[in-house]
Amino acid sequence: MPSLNHTVAENIPCVMRLDLYIAGTMGLFSRSQIKARELKAKVNGKEAKISCIVKKGDLLELDWNETGPVNIVPEDIPLDIIFENERVAVINKPQGMVVHPGAGNTHGTVANALYYRRLQKGICENANGLRPGVVHRLDKDTSGVMIAAYDDEALALLSSQFKSRKTKKIYYAIVSGIPEEKKGRIETFIARDPGNRKRFIAAAQGKIAVTLYTVVKTWQKYSLVKLMPKTGRTHQIRVHLRYLGHPVAGDPLYGYVDTRFPVPGLMLHAKSLAITLPDEDEERIFKTPLPQRFIKMIRFLNGKNA
Repeated sequence: MPSLNHTVAENIPCVMRLDLYIAGTMGLFSRSQIKARELKAKVNGKEAKISCIVKKGDLLELDWNETGPVNIVPEDIPLDIIFENERVAVINKPQGMVVHPGAGNTHGTVANALYYRRLQKGICENANGLRPGVVHRLDKDTSGVMIAAYDDEALALLSSQFKSRKTKKIYYAIVSGIPEEKKGRIETFIARDPGNRKRFIAAAQGKIAVTLYTVVKTWQKYSLVKLMPKTGRTHQIRVHLRYLGHPVAGDPLYGYVDTRFPVPGLMLHAKSLAITLPDEDEERIFKTPLPQRFIKMIRFLNGKNA
């Protein structure tokens, strides 16, 4: 078991639970990963529960189990690699591909493909300790740039940038209708929809979410919109565009049915990601082109002036 001995909890903004500090301020693991890794802690030299209270200046010693990924089988699935080294992989995820195995999706995921790729590159001698870490997720039907980590330290570093909102993400979407304002800021709380557990809604309370947008091009009934989410809530862009009154075209959860495009696919694409990689000081920007489904729909709209 590796350890982070003598890690001083100097960035704690206030007295707080240790697991919240590890998951939030440190960005080391999510709270579910803390349990899965069987993380053990000492505070000021004494063994402590992960639910204990810590404060600024406390001396932490952390140990965790670094066994291979649970229930992830390496699979030879081609990936569109934008960048890769021994610590990270940046890919252009296709629409329809699930990021991580879950209920009903145990194979064919990004994690399965990264696991296989890592083994084939021969950087690790065996599967033990191999953990292609999902730093952030894209919905199954959202395409575009995403980054994954090949080791725990890289995972923690990249995750901390997402948590502290140091990354810069740009998405493009084709939406129904034309927003009244050509530029704007959408800021709401987001919570799970009590009437449909698969959906989220802009609510009176929940988790704060902020999205900036710019209308790039308009047609009679559709618009191409550039989006810059400042937070990373589940379904955030899709919820915010519905809240604005202009849901993403082809969205089965938040959109409207258009008989001209009965199954266009979700018209949401992660266009670029700016982030600082492990062992580097300068921020990098990774970009992806608009996928064919966007190009086809834009050509149709240009021809029909729809």
